[in-house]
Amino acid sequence: MKRRKARKVTAIALAAAMLASMTACGGNSTTPTNNTTAATTASNTGTTASNTTTTAAPAEKAEITFMTIDFEGNPLSEGASIPYAQECLALMEDYTNTKVDFTWVANDVLEEKVTLALANPKEMPMVMAVGNITGAIISAANAGAFIDLNNYMFDSAKYPNLSQANPDVCQSLTVGGKLIGIYRARVIGRYGIAYRADWAEKLGIAEPKTIDDMYEMMSQFTYGDPDGNGQDDTYGLALCQYTGPFDIMQTWFGVGNKWVEQDGKLIPVHMQSEYKEALDWFKKMYDDGLVYKDWAVRGTDQWEDSVKNGECGIFIDTTDGGRRIWDYFVNNSIPSVIEGQETAAMNLIGTINDKTLATTGYNGMFVLSASTCNTDEKIEDCLHFLDKMCDDEMLVLSAWGLQDVHWKLDENGYLVDIKDPTDANAAKAYQALNQTVAYIPNMTQTSPVKEENERTQRMNQVREENVPYAVFNPADAYLINSSTYSLSGASLDQILSQARTQYICGQIDEAGLQQAWDTWLSTGGQALIDEVNEQYKQN
Repeated sequence: MKRRKARKVTAIALAAAMLASMTACGGNSTTPTNNTTAATTASNTGTTASNTTTTAAPAEKAEITFMTIDFEGNPLSEGASIPYAQECLALMEDYTNTKVDFTWVANDVLEEKVTLALANPKEMPMVMAVGNITGAIISAANAGAFIDLNNYMFDSAKYPNLSQANPDVCQSLTVGGKLIGIYRARVIGRYGIAYRADWAEKLGIAEPKTIDDMYEMMSQFTYGDPDGNGQDDTYGLALCQYTGPFDIMQTWFGVGNKWVEQDGKLIPVHMQSEYKEALDWFKKMYDDGLVYKDWAVRGTDQWEDSVKNGECGIFIDTTDGGRRIWDYFVNNSIPSVIEGQETAAMNLIGTINDKTLATTGYNGMFVLSASTCNTDEKIEDCLHFLDKMCDDEMLVLSAWGLQDVHWKLDENGYLVDIKDPTDANAAKAYQALNQTVAYIPNMTQTSPVKEENERTQRMNQVREENVPYAVFNPADAYLINSSTYSLSGASLDQILSQARTQYICGQIDEAGLQQAWDTWLSTGGQALIDEVNEQYKQN
């Protein structure tokens, strides 16, 4: 953390120096400046025997080819007319000491372009963005189309950022024991619990830590008159036809994330004994009236609203969903049930019994072509670029643009957006660069930071605290390459989800639940288990 915070002055100086030199050379010139930046000056300065400081010539830039996603209309192409686009591109190349030959591909044709590139390996870009791990990607990986990054990426001296990649996420990108891609990080610990803090305070309920604590809060929020109106008109937990909250709550009982390793084999979680324990708890919650009786047919558009309007006190899903409800209370001055002038508030927490559900932790990846990255030097050039793009300086550039053009520092040192909100093109000068960033280990820069309110601060704190306790799906990488799941995955998932809902609501008993599970096995489930475990053993 100290290393990253120390870069604050460097980032500011670098942006200012680069912008000044580019402006002096004619504003939007497409020719990168030859002036030495703050970063290259610092790295290329030495001292002679007589203590005289001399400056060496900047190292020659490495050259790489990179195919990635274009959401911005290709503003960074040579000759683009977007103001400051070429300055941003030149700043990136100077900071990373890399000349990048980009191929920009519209997102809706990315998979097609990736398939075409795989068909002509000698012409493949050295680095290529991949949106989804398809059967074509798996086949190409098995044929040796991609560099095995296990042999390179975890060298912390060379790649201080990429080497911190989460091993559970990397496992999802491992084919035949080879790590085929650098994941594009997304929040791992995104899921959590949000509850009415003022209701809890009024009823004297402490922050829940265990399953019993959680049940007691749900019960008190339902029958303890938390809003003080003397009427039986509240419920503990907000639910709707989207059943994601059950996936989160199951983990509290020791249930895995869709699949789990048990006795050296991967099995779907409904085969765990803990799954039935969780189901019985959900059924009791329903039978005791702690949720809407008609939750299974309620639309998702009513879900958050049921908390906003004061009917339900607990929301279990993403932490940003809970934060949005809290934002609503503050922005609309919804009064607290506690006497005084305070507004209603939510408390955000991440785990119960030290468990929560993990996301996949990524959205797409970057692969390195084994045919065009055909030397260690070329591999290292690509990894060096991707690693440097995860530095604070490049996270700021790709998210906010140039200092004193797109953003500035306020009197407290916080980053403030100063773009003209009516200028639709302003952000296009730099936003395309975010399609070159893996966001490892940080999703956003650590310095300088944008000032956050207490609600966002709490959300981010919970997300960070969740990571060590987040339960991953160990079968993610194998389901993608399962022919059974490709053909019948949606219907198989539907059988399990429908049976869970029907059991909770009392529409089927234990015999009916077992019958649904037997149907799942006989209509493709057993074949799916076999296909997943065949791959698991190979890995």
